[in-house]
Amino acid sequence: MTTADSATAQAFANSWNNLPPGSVYTPSQFIDWMQPLQQSDFDGKEVLELGCGNGSLLVHSCHWQPGRIVGVDLGASVQTARRNVGDFPFAEIVQADLVEFASEGFDLVYCIGVLHHLKDPVAGFASVVRNTRPGGRFHCWVYAREGNAIVIALVEPIRKIASRLPWWITKYLIATPLVAPYFVYAKLLRALHRLFPEQAPRWFSWAPLREYSLWIAERSFSFFRHVAFDQLVTPQTTYLSRTQIEQWLSSRADIEAGSSYIIFRNGNSWKFGARRATSNSGQPT
Repeated sequence: MTTADSATAQAFANSWNNLPPGSVYTPSQFIDWMQPLQQSDFDGKEVLELGCGNGSLLVHSCHWQPGRIVGVDLGASVQTARRNVGDFPFAEIVQADLVEFASEGFDLVYCIGVLHHLKDPVAGFASVVRNTRPGGRFHCWVYAREGNAIVIALVEPIRKIASRLPWWITKYLIATPLVAPYFVYAKLLRALHRLFPEQAPRWFSWAPLREYSLWIAERSFSFFRHVAFDQLVTPQTTYLSRTQIEQWLSSRADIEAGSSYIIFRNGNSWKFGARRATSNSGQPT
């Protein structure tokens, strides 16, 4: 691998290839990431996932019965992805740089948790749109600058060091002890919201990462560690503002006017997407 994102791809391969078989995500998490898309947007369609990792999202996508689905990833995690979707004859895994990947177009293209790790997120977004056929839809999810002040202040300095270390040191000697206090915090926050469902949202409206913590608290410690490891192992992370995403969507002539959406998710990330225009009034910028 010689592209600008090869180091990131290899780092994530070290993460994804050292997980149990199958998806690391639950069906409800998959649905949450994909909304406002629904099963009808997948059913019988040609679907592309850019940055598929070990196929954790692809596994769930396959259960929504696309006519054909292709996962693209630059790293060696494609080996695990092929095993995880091996029971689905309509699924295909391609090892390629998603920024340079070119196709005849898909009915639906999605890119979850990848653009913010690219050297050039704008080029990654351009690939998402380029590989969506006219009239088709695309959907992305990225880290937000809004709501992540504590992560940027505390986690980012550690990531810049941890991402240079052997993966097993980062996972077991850094991510594991560092995420333990947050695990306790998130579980306690969820317990208080369950004990006091009416009062807790008022009492703890100030709590850092409150919405996200209530979401992730449904999972076990191993998932907390997986998320922490993913954040620490990557050489590159960009936190994107709503203004930047608005500029991405508004600057392209090949996006259908009025079809775009931007959704603030869990208080610290953005979901966004649109439909590709059937004809261009000009060239994309």
